Amino acid sequence: MASVTSLTSAVHQRLASALSAALPEAADADPLLRRSDRADFQANGILALAKKAKANPRELATQVVGQVVTGDVIGTVEVSGPGFLNITVTDKAITENLAARAADPEGRLGVPYTERPGTTVIDYAQPNVAKEMHVGHLRSAVIGDSVVKLLEFTGETVIRRHHIGDWGTQFGMLIQYLDEHPHELDHKAAEVTGEEAMSNLDRLYKAARKLFDSDEEFKTRARRRVVDLQAGDPHTLAMWQKFVDESKIYFFSVFEKLDMEIRDPDIVGESGYNDMLAETCRLLEESGVAVRSEGALCVFFDDIKGPDGKPVPLIVQKSDGGYGYAATDLSAIRDRVFNLKANSIIYVVDARQSLHFKMVFETARRAGWLNDDVKAYQLAFGTVLGKDGKPFKTREGETVRLVDLLDEAIDRASSVVREKAQDLSEEEIAERGAQVGIGAVKYADLSTSANRDYKFDLDQMVSLNGDTSVYLQYAYARIQSILRKAGDVRPSAHPELALTDAERALGLHVDAFAETVAEAAAEYAPHKMAAYLYQLASLYTSFYDKCPVLKAETPEQVENRLFLCDVTARTLHEGMALLGIRTPERL
Repeated sequence: MASVTSLTSAVHQRLASALSAALPEAADADPLLRRSDRADFQANGILALAKKAKANPRELATQVVGQVVTGDVIGTVEVSGPGFLNITVTDKAITENLAARAADPEGRLGVPYTERPGTTVIDYAQPNVAKEMHVGHLRSAVIGDSVVKLLEFTGETVIRRHHIGDWGTQFGMLIQYLDEHPHELDHKAAEVTGEEAMSNLDRLYKAARKLFDSDEEFKTRARRRVVDLQAGDPHTLAMWQKFVDESKIYFFSVFEKLDMEIRDPDIVGESGYNDMLAETCRLLEESGVAVRSEGALCVFFDDIKGPDGKPVPLIVQKSDGGYGYAATDLSAIRDRVFNLKANSIIYVVDARQSLHFKMVFETARRAGWLNDDVKAYQLAFGTVLGKDGKPFKTREGETVRLVDLLDEAIDRASSVVREKAQDLSEEEIAERGAQVGIGAVKYADLSTSANRDYKFDLDQMVSLNGDTSVYLQYAYARIQSILRKAGDVRPSAHPELALTDAERALGLHVDAFAETVAEAAAEYAPHKMAAYLYQLASLYTSFYDKCPVLKAETPEQVENRLFLCDVTARTLHEGMALLGIRTPERL
C-alpha cells in the first residue's frame, strides 16, 4: 500500500525547499513545524537559522515566504512576530488528502507501516495461579493489550508473553495443605470451573498461608514439598498441574469478559524457565557479573544502596540453593533475546517493581544479553485509586476482585444504554452494555498516562459527557445514524467546495491520525491515542452543531459532509480498536 502523505509532511517539504532556496547553507534545516491556534501550522525554525547565519530573522522569514510555492497545498504564509511563519493549507488539499485516506484499499486510512520493523516481546497480564485476579491486575492487561495492537498496526512483529506466577514456595504450601486437609477441597470441585473453582482455590490458598505463617512444623513440611515439586515428584507435579489448568480456565474467562484475546501458547509462566536457571547462574558467575556473598550468588551496584547506606544486591541464587525472581527474570531475558530474537522487550509492570527491573536489566547488560541492538524497557504503571484517592479496596479493606468490578461496570453501562435505547431488544441492551461498560473501564485507564495513578469512578466512566469512552462511542453511533438516514445518498468528497471553519478543523485533525499512531506506538503511549480520539469526537460535535449534513445547501455539500462524517467514523473506529474498545453501530 502506498501510504498517504500527511498535510504536515506536505507542508514541511515545501517549507524545507523554500528554506534551502533562500539560504542554501540551510539545506538540511528543520523548519520546526507544529500545529497552531493562530493558523493551521506555525514554523519556528527560522529564528535559530538566522542566529547561526547572523541574519535578521524577520528579513530571512520574508525571503523564505518569497520562495514558498502556494496554491496546491499551502494557501497562505505570513511572517509573524520576530520571524515565525503562520501557514494555512487550502480547503482543496484537506479534502483531497482525506479522500486519499478513505480510498486506502487496505482500510488503514493511509497509515504507513514502520520503515524498519523489528521483533518486540511484550510481557503483560501476569496473574497468579491459585489466586483470584484483583483490580491490581487490570492495568497491566489493558495497557499491554493496547500497546500490542498499536505495535502490530505499525507492522512490528509482536510476541506476547504472560509471565504468570505458577511456581515457588506458595505451591509447596498449597499442595501440602491439601494433602493434610483433603476434606477442605470442595466435593463439587470436579464439576465447577472458572470463577467458582477459583474462589475455592483462593480460599484454600489463604487458609494454607495462615497455617504457614503460624506453624513452624507445617512451614518445614511445605518447604520440603517445594523441593519435591522442583525435583519432579509425580504426585506433587500432578497436583500442581491441576491448579495451573484450573487457573487458566479462570484467566480465560476474565480476559474474555475484558474483551481481550489471551492465547494458551503465549502463557509462559515462571515454571517455563526452570531448565535455564542453573545455566543462568553459571554464566553470571563465570563471567564475574555475579559473585558469592555469604553463600548467595549476588550482583552488586554502586548506585543502589539501602537505608543503611550499604549496597543492595540483586540475589540471583539464595544461600540454600533456591532461586529467586531475579534468576527467572534473567533466564526469561536470555530466552527472549536468543530464542525469540527480540529487538525490544517491554515489561508492563507496576511502578513499585522499578528497582528490581533496573537491577535485572543492568545485570543483563553486564552479561552482554542486552546491548544497543537489544533493549529492555519497563512500562511502569501507577496505582488504581478509589474515589477517596487511596488504593482501591473493599469496605472490609480487601483488594477488589476484578470480576466484581467488571460486572458492576457492565451493570451501570447497561442502565445508561437502556435509558437511551429507542429500538433495542433486551439482548441488544445486554450486548451494548458489555461493550460500553468494558470500554469505559479500559478508556479510563488508557486515557491516563501509564505512570500516573488514577481514580476509579464508575459514575464518571459511564457518563455521556466529558472525556469518556461513552462520549466517543456515542459520537460514532450518531454518525452511523446519520449515514443510515441518508438512504441512497452516498458520502463523496468534493475538493472544489469551500470548507467552513468547523469542517477545516475536523478535516485537519482526521489527517493527523497517522502521525498519532506512529507517536503512540513509538512511545508505548496509548494515552496519546485516547487524547487524539477525544479531540476528534469534540471537533465532530462542533461540526455537527454548526454544519447541517442532510439539510446542507446543495447536493454536493450534502455528499461532502457525509464524506466528512464517514471518514471521521472510520478513524474513530480504528483508533478505538487500537485501544481494545468496541464501537457499537447503535447506542
